[in-house]
Amino acid sequence: MIGGPNQPRSSLGRVQGFTISVEATKVYGWNSHGILVVAANDTRLTWAEQELVRQLGAKLYGRRQREKHHGQTR
Repeated sequence: MIGGPNQPRSSLGRVQGFTISVEATKVYGWNSHGILVVAANDTRLTWAEQELVRQLGAKLYGRRQREKHHGQTR
């Protein structure tokens, strides 16, 4: 066999999904629709920015069920 074994052929091959970049999707959402998706513990943010994200999330969607505050579960 020159070039190694062939991949198995399947009738489902044409409908297989493709891998998307989560970060690229976030960038598209922000640039195209003004939608921001950010984790409250994103290490690219300062502590103050992370706290702002937590406060906005709590205001818009309510407090998280298992949110930790100073090492204690609420």
